[in-house]
Amino acid sequence: MPVPNAVADLLTRIRNAQSARHDSVEVPFSKLRAEVLRILKEEGYLSAYKVNEKTPFWTLSIVLKYTADQTPAIRVLQCVSKPGRRYYVGKDEIRPVLGGLGISILSTSKGLLTGKKASAQGVGGELLCEVY
Repeated sequence: MPVPNAVADLLTRIRNAQSARHDSVEVPFSKLRAEVLRILKEEGYLSAYKVNEKTPFWTLSIVLKYTADQTPAIRVLQCVSKPGRRYYVGKDEIRPVLGGLGISILSTSKGLLTGKKASAQGVGGELLCEVY
């Protein structure tokens, strides 16, 4: 049985929880998922997240963010790179998402970075997802 794409699974769980208007959601822990959540928190798309170190396995608890009228802070979570079709961009090919209103998350040689930070540091990499 193939291992599911960790980022795609994370984004799908967040999308499903938001469509059901849940306050929080739990996902299995991985370092990659934790880094994606760190970026989403820094950019203001999530309220909080934390690592639950309980046995037999660790999980990530994510507190979702909504506006005053209960509209999700994240409108679109789109996975770009997939296991069957990886999508790589060079430092000059990184484009703004929704005219600069959204973010892209890249896996670079310097770790996971937003598109703006990767462009500023002059590195390209695998374009994991776009959020707006």
